[in-house]
Amino acid sequence: QVQLQESGPGLVKPSQTLSLTCTVSGGSITTNYYYWSWIRQPPGKGLEWMGAIAYSGSTYYSPSLKSRTSISRDTSKNQFTLQLSSVTPEDTAVYYCARAWGRTGWGDTGVYGMDYWGKGTLVTVSS
Repeated sequence: QVQLQESGPGLVKPSQTLSLTCTVSGGSITTNYYYWSWIRQPPGKGLEWMGAIAYSGSTYYSPSLKSRTSISRDTSKNQFTLQLSSVTPEDTAVYYCARAWGRTGWGDTGVYGMDYWGKGTLVTVSS
């Protein structure tokens, strides 16, 4: 059974960088052909796909967030990390990490292809 767990600070100040880590158990993040995404949901709004890192280490980003987003991984810890720079209160959201198999079912068109999700963590951007 694959499990994903998000961790990181729950409060970030405006203009700072938000940093979250997803720890994966029950499966390796380097296993072919899995893709590991970050997704967020602002209060009262829908899910927004932010970006992903592939089993190979390749990264993919939403065009709307690409200039502020970086996703990396630590294969020795079976973790992948999200960094979102220059945050504003509009970045307040529940942030999720999730897994998908293959290149379909995730991206700007939606996240219906995810088979495992973390429980999510609320990040509030406020001074």
